[in-house]
Amino acid sequence: MSVGRAVWVKVRASEAERAEWHAKARSAGLTLSDLVRRSVGRTHTWTVAHAEVERERVQQVARIGNNLNQIARWANTHRGAIEAVEVIGHLVAIRRALAALSPAEGPDSDAD
Repeated sequence: MSVGRAVWVKVRASEAERAEWHAKARSAGLTLSDLVRRSVGRTHTWTVAHAEVERERVQQVARIGNNLNQIARWANTHRGAIEAVEVIGHLVAIRRALAALSPAEGPDSDAD
């Protein structure tokens, strides 16, 4: 299918950026225009609302990671006194928290 392309899109770039883009296009066997169209076409953009949700998700995962590190530190410090059930309980709680952040599994998922 032939697509007429009569509209120009101008982008400011440094000489180094332009040279890098041309080199990438050549190595891919593409024109610079084709490289840019393909690259922009594959780019996922976020709405402001989605960006805020993703930012919150990243913060929650970081908090969970901190909790996991604390559990691991505790387990390494108290090796002789470790209650396996208690450690497993903490790990299950972390797993549930991660599942709640996943769009595929909600907090009520039976993934345990």
